[in-house]
Amino acid sequence: MNRRSMLKLSLATAGLATAATAHAQSCATDGTPAQFIPKKAADPKAYENDLDKFPKCPYCGMDRRQYHHSRMLIQYSDDLPDGVCSLHCAAISLAVNVDREPKRIWVADNASTAEIKPLIDVDQATFLIGSQIKGVMSKRSKVAYGSETAARAAMAANGGELGRFDQALLAAYTDMSQDVSMIRKVREERRQRAATQRQG
Repeated sequence: MNRRSMLKLSLATAGLATAATAHAQSCATDGTPAQFIPKKAADPKAYENDLDKFPKCPYCGMDRRQYHHSRMLIQYSDDLPDGVCSLHCAAISLAVNVDREPKRIWVADNASTAEIKPLIDVDQATFLIGSQIKGVMSKRSKVAYGSETAARAAMAANGGELGRFDQALLAAYTDMSQDVSMIRKVREERRQRAATQRQG
């Protein structure tokens, strides 16, 4: 897979590649978009003990151990790693770091029966897109399997359609607007419930 071409296509489709990214390296302190550069130190073996190294998603704050089954890990060409909770947040990382070339991308393998799903390279994964399985940070789920047989069995049980990483990533960008609105609504409802409990 030509990952650079695929990312350019997905970003163009989503309308997320902006002129501002061209100035990312010169905006170290003013809050535009260099603030999104992964904050962890370069690590050529980022995948080793990834849950210990990257316990929280830097974009939404979710616990990656709790969402071990949907987590992803991106390693850029300068070895800066970005451990995220889901494909939704991986899409954000890839968009705001558009000037960085991803060297490797891993995703949790839902074909595994392990208590904590292991990471596999996205090129080895078959994604089940739009099934009845609950999505993470997205209404339309996108679940990765290291075995196409397992993915087909999940599709038979839950519906949806199979695709490769580029198709799953395109679906993530396509869903971004609706998913962000959904997440905002859920978080506002949570804040209102917490405020009501404090008053009660």
